Amino acid sequence: MAGAGAARESILGYKMPAKDMKEWLGEALARRPTWMNLLMAYCVVMAVGYLPWDLFLKPVAVDEEVWLGVVTRGWGAKLTAPLHWVIYSLGAYGFWRMRRWMWPWASLYAAQVALGTFLWSVLYVGGLWGWLSGMVGAACVGALALALWNAKERFTSPRPPLCERYGNWGLVTGASAGIGREFARALAAQGVSVVLSARRRDRLEELAQEIEERFRVNTRVVPADLADPHGAEQIVSAVKDLDIGILVNNAGFGYAGRFDKQEPARLRAMVEVNCSSPVILTAHLLPAMLRRGRGAVLFTGSIAGRQPVPYHGVYSATKAFDLFLGEALWAELRGTGVDVLVIEPGPTQTEFQAAAGELEHPGEPPERVVEVALDALGRQPSVISGWFNWLRVSLERALPRPVVVLLAGSVMSSYTRPEMR
Repeated sequence: MAGAGAARESILGYKMPAKDMKEWLGEALARRPTWMNLLMAYCVVMAVGYLPWDLFLKPVAVDEEVWLGVVTRGWGAKLTAPLHWVIYSLGAYGFWRMRRWMWPWASLYAAQVALGTFLWSVLYVGGLWGWLSGMVGAACVGALALALWNAKERFTSPRPPLCERYGNWGLVTGASAGIGREFARALAAQGVSVVLSARRRDRLEELAQEIEERFRVNTRVVPADLADPHGAEQIVSAVKDLDIGILVNNAGFGYAGRFDKQEPARLRAMVEVNCSSPVILTAHLLPAMLRRGRGAVLFTGSIAGRQPVPYHGVYSATKAFDLFLGEALWAELRGTGVDVLVIEPGPTQTEFQAAAGELEHPGEPPERVVEVALDALGRQPSVISGWFNWLRVSLERALPRPVVVLLAGSVMSSYTRPEMR
């Protein structure tokens, strides 16, 4: 029976995930001092536990909120509670990710709490005890505000450039336009020489000249069609003499329309470009990164990979593939020195919409997508670009699956040409 139990633990993966989870949590908490971890935990408790109860379950008649030492009651308190929830939610997120905007705002918020503590004691406790307790409370919270102020470097210190973290050469697929072009520029700006690959040689050569003149790094142009089953191997062969430290699997395209109206050959090409090619390129280039003990692999996913998207069914499925692959590799490669990230943009101001046959609609600048990706690289397995996109995906998690699919279909239908619906 003992042997069966051990086998069951091995099959179900009880032991290793617990160890991995402990290591991951330890690494995450080590990014900040103990006092800051405790403050982060307090923000989490307030945002997840106390404030939802205070907002939705606490009777209006007994509700109270304090702002700068002034107490509001009843509906006045109830209506201001959401602002407290937003503040503590942002605090929990900001501490967890150590976001730059936490300085000086976390310190300033703590300072106003210190002032509010003093004023509340003087106004509502009164007397000598009110003054004394107010000063003690203000001193304690004020010390926290000062500590947050002095922690500026923890929030704002720049990270080492990509060339120091991962190596001197990067490879970007789909580099001729949009997000891929901005990835190439961003890597070059941090001292990384870049292999530029896409189908259109003229655009690649134009970008190569720009990068060499502007950033003083080397480039190599490798035209390739990743819809060709041998396209990925052609790229691998063209870079076998280089130590590729950063691989950006960015090439991809969409195809908007009802499934029965789409061309099978183009659907097959989309699967080849969006799924097969990233697998082949990563499989060939990853071993050298592991031998060197450093490297980075990025996948350009999409928020479309978070749920089925009618009228973009195959595309959303390919992006779900990229998301699952990238996050799985992130877990497998922890501790090896190789970082993995899936960047998930929403609509973006690129050629994607026209190439996919979508009707034109607003999108995020590709430069912003790349900025979000490189900021998250080495910190998390995946990241959604844009607060609205993140909020939309988060809200969808709480909805029944049929509702999510129908809502996605309604949105996508409005972006699809009438003859393809």
